[in-house]
Amino acid sequence: MRQNAAECSFGTDSWVILSPIEQSIKRKIEAVGTPLRDWDINIYRGVLTGYNEAFIIDGATKNRLIAEDPKSAEIIRPILRGRDIKRYGYDFADLYLLFIPWHFPLQNDPTIQGASEKAEKEFEKQYPAIYNHLLKHKKELSARNKAETGIRYEWYALQRWGANYWNDFYRQKIVYGQFRRGEFAFDENQCMLSSNEYFICSNTENLKLLLAFLNSKLCYFYGTTMMNNLGGATTIAQKDIFIKTPIPQKIDTDFENQINKLLNEKSYNDIDVVVYQVYGLLKEEINFISSSVS
Repeated sequence: MRQNAAECSFGTDSWVILSPIEQSIKRKIEAVGTPLRDWDINIYRGVLTGYNEAFIIDGATKNRLIAEDPKSAEIIRPILRGRDIKRYGYDFADLYLLFIPWHFPLQNDPTIQGASEKAEKEFEKQYPAIYNHLLKHKKELSARNKAETGIRYEWYALQRWGANYWNDFYRQKIVYGQFRRGEFAFDENQCMLSSNEYFICSNTENLKLLLAFLNSKLCYFYGTTMMNNLGGATTIAQKDIFIKTPIPQKIDTDFENQINKLLNEKSYNDIDVVVYQVYGLLKEEINFISSSVS
């Protein structure tokens, strides 16, 4: 113990026991970066259907519903799951979400409180193909959260649909899975997300630059070593933990130009070299991270 002991400082926040080189890396990361919670960004969760079998459909079903009633296309949206999201991109699985808010299609009527028969009749009238599709699953949909389904919202509506931020799904955004290994992608295709996925959007920040830092080995190392870790190849990016990640809000113009050039060239692994320079890491610290992150 005496030979291998290392002094660690413990604050009022969560703490972790680190070796001297890990402490040095942690200090540098936190000195240069600003925790995401202090950025001008919003981080939101995906949609909770309560019963994916009814609301998430494949391409063939999408085409059939639109063929039966072209108006169906208005509420069919592409959706990503955690397994689809990769580092810097995603593999679209040809899956789609039936995006149906509470009280749809009368969700903007302030007089409607709770489950509405009026809204259901209007839904059946305006979107008959999708209504009939969901009707086949009415028993399972009605058996969702007993305190809410049929009381707070209709049996055919999504359980949670992002009532306060649903429009942000249609913006440019960074998407990531809660139970994924440091893999972040940029979405410009207005994709929805399933319930264990999150997205980051902003009016002012350079999201692509943020994407480069989030996908770096350095940030992955920080997340697994200094924050929560489930072990193995899977880490958790719970919002209350994830927002502590220190990322520099502004960097030297030369560094920014280098990163943007590498992003355009899709030379993603070379971005790590620039990120190390931004945080001022020494060669031995870089080697330590490289040996720790496969």
